[in-house]
Order: sequence, then C-alpha cells, then structure tokens
Amino acid sequence: MATEYNAYISDETIEGADEGPLAGQTVAVKDNISTKGVQTTCGSSMLAGYVPPYDATVVERLTAAGATVPGKTNMDEFGMGTTTETSAYGPVENPAAPGHVPGGSSGGSAAVVAAGDADMALGTDTGGSIRCPAAFCGVVGIKPTYGLVSRYGLVAYANSLEQIGPIAPTVEEAAELLEVIAGPDEHDATTRDHEGATEGLADAADGDVDGLSIGVPTELVDGADEAVVETFWDAIDELEAQGASYHEVDLPSVEHAVEAYYVIAMSEASSNLARFDGVRYGQSGGYEGNWNESFANAREDGFGEEVKRRVLLGTYALSAGYHDKYYKKAQDARAWVKQDFDSALDEADVLASPTMPIPPMEMGESLDDPLTMYLADANTTPVNLANLPAISVPAGETDDGLPVGLQLVGPAFGEKQLIRAGSALA
Repeated sequence: MATEYNAYISDETIEGADEGPLAGQTVAVKDNISTKGVQTTCGSSMLAGYVPPYDATVVERLTAAGATVPGKTNMDEFGMGTTTETSAYGPVENPAAPGHVPGGSSGGSAAVVAAGDADMALGTDTGGSIRCPAAFCGVVGIKPTYGLVSRYGLVAYANSLEQIGPIAPTVEEAAELLEVIAGPDEHDATTRDHEGATEGLADAADGDVDGLSIGVPTELVDGADEAVVETFWDAIDELEAQGASYHEVDLPSVEHAVEAYYVIAMSEASSNLARFDGVRYGQSGGYEGNWNESFANAREDGFGEEVKRRVLLGTYALSAGYHDKYYKKAQDARAWVKQDFDSALDEADVLASPTMPIPPMEMGESLDDPLTMYLADANTTPVNLANLPAISVPAGETDDGLPVGLQLVGPAFGEKQLIRAGSALA
C-alpha cells in the first residue's frame, strides 16, 4: 500500500461522476493542485491544514469524466526538488527500486502508479518534474505543450515554465487522461485553442513508427551514465526495428540551459512565494510590533531549506544591479534554446534522449549536494524553456534493475506524434 512508501499526504477520496470516459478509474492528484474541501499543502508546513474553497480546472474535468481521486500525493516542497525528499511530510521511496528515490517533484504521483495503488495520476512539470519520476519509477509521463492544459488552481512555482500532465502505466492510458484535462479554459488566459490538439489523443497510441524520423541530440547523450546510455540505444534499436530511423542533431544552447532555467525558475519562485507571509497565506509568524519580523518568522518556520535557498537566489537575481546580469541573460539564453529546438525539429519528427542522465539515486544521496541535484535536470529543463511537449516512456533497466526512461520531444502541440512514437515502446 501507498503508506509503506509515504506516497500520499492526504487519502481523502473525491468521488467522480457515475459516467464518463474515466468512470471506474482512480486518478491521484499531486498536492499542489487545488481540491475543494480537501487539504492542499504543496508538501510544505507553510500550508498545513489549508483547505481550498475551489477545485482546479483539471480536477473539475477529472471528476466530470467519472474519475475518482483517491488522495493527494506527496511531493517536493512547492515542487522544488528532483527526488521527493524535500517534503515536510517525509520522503517518498521508489516502489520500483526500493532504497532509491522516485524522482521529483511529482514522486508521489509516479510512485502510486508504479505500485498499482492508483490507475493514473496528475503531476506538474516545471523542469522535468513529471518526466523524471516517470523515468525513475518505470512508468509513462507526459509534459504537455505550454498552454494545452489549464493551470487554474495550480499553486504556482514558476508560471512561465510549468504544466500539469498525466502519469500512467501505458502511453495509451496517459493519452486518455491528457485528452480529458486538455483544452482552453476561461480561467487561464495562457491556454490556447490549438486546432485538433485535444482530440483523438488516445487514438494516436497506435504504435505506428514506420517512417518516423528521430533526431538524437548528442549533447543530451554525451556525459550520461554508461548504463543509461546503453539502455537508451537499445530502445532506439527497438524503434528502428519497427521502421523508424535516427540521425544526430546539434543543440549547442543546452550547455547553458540548466543555468538559465534555474535563474528564471528561482526568480519566478521568489515572486510567487511572497504571498506566503503568515498574513495572506501560511502559518502566523506572531506579531510583537514589527511586521518585518513577523513575516520573517513565518517564512523561517514555514519553509524548508530547499525552498529558502531558491527564494533567496531568485530574489538576488532580480535585485537592483543584478537583474540584467542574471535574469535578462537567462531570458536571452531561453530564446536561444527555443531556436535550437525549432531548428532540430525542422529536420526530424521527434527528438530522443535519455530522460535522466543517471539512474535513480539512493535515498539521501543528493540532499547534501544541491548542485548535483540541479545538474540531474540537464535533459529535461531545456524542454520547459522552449515550451514544447515531451514524453518519458520506460526504455528498460540497468543491470542492477534500475528503471531508465526514454524522452521524446516534439514540436508545439505535437502531442499526437509523441504519443504515437512512445506507444511503440509502452
């Protein structure tokens, strides 16, 4: 059960409609997505006991489609982490690789799916937080194109980067869930009504890759763990055997993608998390005549170490005298990354790389070295900077039995192509 590996923060059930495309299915929901009448903590002490007065749009669509929500899944605090070990409610263990992390920040969502405690789950992906846990837990995760899925009701970490997406045992099931939650929303002005993007997603999971052109960015393969690279090429061989072809492509800008991503993400986080001051949201810092001290006390007690680190770094990057030096340069790098991806996708139907350059780490291994954790996101963060869709599918296991994921990246609103290609493997 999920309690054995600490995957749920709340196990309160939300019933769905009697009929619909997801009737009889259970879909767990990450704990940074608002659920009316059910606690939503974002994995933080700051929001312990907070009960939203409304449902996120994706939750409304889930329950209207007949899905039952069995609980709210554990996560890195405010989505800040790659291992689901920064949660105020304790770390999540990987049911597919005991003793190892499940990836993050949607580790709880991937874990309940891998263990069979939920049929599917929703996660959020700011820099790989759906694809990383999907890869580490041996399941499927889709990071949609920015604007395909409403973010209304998502507690924001970095607005310009994050998307809600599905985690499921197979590509077809993930596509079914994506089809339910996708589409424009009057509550979210960033959503787009892109013609045909939300229809027939599940039907696209036909596994037909005959004639598919795959671009392999050498920059996202070089430097990866040897066992991961070997498993990745085995998966590419499998796609070739089914009629696909591959060629190498260049993405020179990804060398700077991790730095650009963290400057932008931390800057947006410092702005978004300013509301958690013990007055508007969060636990009280007490008041003894000095509001600055009250705010500081609330944030000192309510935030964990990783959140405080990112807020401080983001505030520094946005401060007078440093905005142009860091934030503006990061945005310039972001434009370069998008340009590189668009050029590469002009020459290929999809791009392929290992989802993560390393297998799942052992529990506790990266907590004392944040830089190692940040660098582990090297293959996933560029996709968020470019606002493109990506899918992680199981590629196999290392000789030690640790899951490895294959990441496929497509053009904007090219989810069907990714679903078709991914379904050839899962």
